[in-house]
Amino acid sequence: MSIRYQEALAYLNQFINYEKKIAEVYAPEKMDPSRPHRLLTLLHNPHQQYPTLHIAGTNGKGSVAMMCANSLRLAGLRVGLYTSPHLVDFRERFRILTPDDPDGQISQAEFVMVVTELQAAAAQIPHITWFELVTAIAFIHFARQKVDAAVIEVGLGGRLDATNVITPLVSVITSISLDHTSLLGHTVAEIAGEKGGIIKPGVPVITAPQETDALERLRQIAQEQNAPLTVVGEDWSFSGQGQEVTICDPTGHTMTYHLNLLGAHQYENSTIAAAALHTVQPYFPTLTETAIAQAFASTVWPGRLQTIYPGDNHTPPIVLDCAHNPGAAAILAQALTHTFTYQRLWLILGVTQDKDVTTLLKLLLPLAHQTIFTAAPHPRATPPDDLARLAAQLGYDSQVKPDIMTAIQEVVAAANPTDLLCIAGSIFLVGDLLNRWESLQSTLSLSGK
Repeated sequence: MSIRYQEALAYLNQFINYEKKIAEVYAPEKMDPSRPHRLLTLLHNPHQQYPTLHIAGTNGKGSVAMMCANSLRLAGLRVGLYTSPHLVDFRERFRILTPDDPDGQISQAEFVMVVTELQAAAAQIPHITWFELVTAIAFIHFARQKVDAAVIEVGLGGRLDATNVITPLVSVITSISLDHTSLLGHTVAEIAGEKGGIIKPGVPVITAPQETDALERLRQIAQEQNAPLTVVGEDWSFSGQGQEVTICDPTGHTMTYHLNLLGAHQYENSTIAAAALHTVQPYFPTLTETAIAQAFASTVWPGRLQTIYPGDNHTPPIVLDCAHNPGAAAILAQALTHTFTYQRLWLILGVTQDKDVTTLLKLLLPLAHQTIFTAAPHPRATPPDDLARLAAQLGYDSQVKPDIMTAIQEVVAAANPTDLLCIAGSIFLVGDLLNRWESLQSTLSLSGK
């Protein structure tokens, strides 16, 4: 890591970071939506220099964003991809995917140049936040690199999010469930109101199947904005088996795709992506069915039902999943029940403090032979002892280990090769493991126990 890159990160870390410290309120006085506009105006509006796709939702937005970006890449385009948070390297948030480069992380040198470019403008905006600056970095980087299109994932909510300065070709809202309830609302309708804040006048909207109250709220917002609304599950239908999904568009035309991403929830996500891509296809003539099919069959999204070790004669397979809220935990539980085959499940869990931990544990603990609680080195991590006490109140025994390395070592020593080890919960826990994975493989001697 270069000195200048470290200095650029240090500059950003001076600003309030609500990924590490959740805001006391999610309201205009805290998440002032005028700040990103003012900052980007000073920077000559880089976000207006290329077409965008905007993606919000509680669960699935990362997978949908990656499928969309990969499809545009395989259509021969230069595609910006902005996602958050990152798993291992901060630079994962800013990618430029090209036909020859499916990864495209920003270089340290480019990152330093962009941060240097925005500092004078940032100094003129009182109370600017870390995420607002990080979002500006993405927009500047994509403009400097002359992308053909950019796929932009919302950070939190939608209405007040820093990314909501864009006017996209299509607005996408993935599955909505209860998460960040202290900030976004205590009902799915309230949360849908915040997510639906990305809907712009006249801009087509694609939504996942939603609970009745959430869908009603989205319909209301779309109607107010005169934005054509497409509902997956109604206008677009889908069915799937294994890793094959068959999608039917509103005209009755059907398409069958092979999915690289695991889990039945990806049938829905791929249909959302397909609907969004067909909406923007008139702007990108090279975006053919072949490009979309190739993209869906090759899309990788780390930390989501990701098998990081296939197992051997001594060690069980090891699977990671960022099941960080009840909706994601339900998806993981479904996959553990129907996608994976094993004798016993060993579960290592760590969760951040702002989540509905009780519901998450009720979904996952009944599936486990043994549960071990640990925590990522993150200020919002729930103390593992607190998780163990809550599990005991629910009637489940568990163990507590001080860190992810110790937890995995103990499971690998005790488990059989016919078992399954699943490490799940916080994105920060999964990221911490991926960051340590190379050294952990050596420590465990995974070629043979």
